Amino acid sequence: MQAVVLVGGFGTRLRPLTTHTPKQMLPVVDRPMIEHVVSHLASHGVSRVVLSLGFRPEAFTATYPDARCAGVALHYAVEPEPLDTAGAVRFAAQDAGIDEAFLVLNGDILTDLDVTTMVRRHKASAALGTIALTEVEDPTRYGVVQFDHEKRVLCFVEKPSADKVPSKWINAGIYVLEPEVLDRIPAGRRVSIEREIFPALAADGSLCAEPSAEYWLDTGTPDSYLRANLDLIDGTRSDLPAVHPHAVVDADALISRTVVMARGSIGSGADVCDAVVMEGASIGKAALVRDSLVGPEAVIGQGVSVVGGCIIGPGASVPAGMALDGGCFPEEV
Repeated sequence: MQAVVLVGGFGTRLRPLTTHTPKQMLPVVDRPMIEHVVSHLASHGVSRVVLSLGFRPEAFTATYPDARCAGVALHYAVEPEPLDTAGAVRFAAQDAGIDEAFLVLNGDILTDLDVTTMVRRHKASAALGTIALTEVEDPTRYGVVQFDHEKRVLCFVEKPSADKVPSKWINAGIYVLEPEVLDRIPAGRRVSIEREIFPALAADGSLCAEPSAEYWLDTGTPDSYLRANLDLIDGTRSDLPAVHPHAVVDADALISRTVVMARGSIGSGADVCDAVVMEGASIGKAALVRDSLVGPEAVIGQGVSVVGGCIIGPGASVPAGMALDGGCFPEEV
């Protein structure tokens, strides 16, 4: 089985961390996000991953110059122009010469979905596509799916208003597609798989659902990116070391449920909780950091307060004594 992984987006909701870095190259505890995604695919026997690239493709090609990630062969498919989700899938699959059933994943999704079972059920269904689903309380930000007792998709509605939500089952951003689906995607223009292709497949009765209660997280927001890191150190998904061996935490600092990456440092009397301190960042003496992201090489001065979901940008320096509550520093222009 091969997989097309969509990694071409701009990651605007995570700026300034993503101003110059694709969000799938942001670290999640001990390695870039994309390695977590590819490693999960590898555990289910995926032999080649096609990266559908757009924004800053060199970030991927430079990091994996031998075209291998997590032990899996990579194929780089760089869009000549933004083609939206379906257009990107079509371009990448054809660029890689895929001519049999294949997986498609949004590259910012972290999940424990049983991909092997999903593929097996897809093949048994004779459907043209199968879409993984997860259940959420507020489905209005997602593509929402209604399906019958045979798991045939009855309708697919992208980002419906609250009064028109057909269910709480949403598009989990993981699909199995037959190559015939590529023929349904028009060439030469932007095409949305959520707004054009899936509704058409559902109308034809050729789209199946794979509902799952396994761990699933869309990492595209500051809150969810923070959670992605913390879930790997607090036992939710794993118990990875929270503090990198090449980080320094003063004996008088208080840290809890916090990731401190390589070359990070936390000074005496600092109080850091529910936070990510990225590579080379430093937290000054007596600083307070809560529920926030501190970008690589950033400097938090002595006595600074950073709370409320702040994002401190790469290389930023927060002067001593400043108090930040939410938002970005420096502010996005």
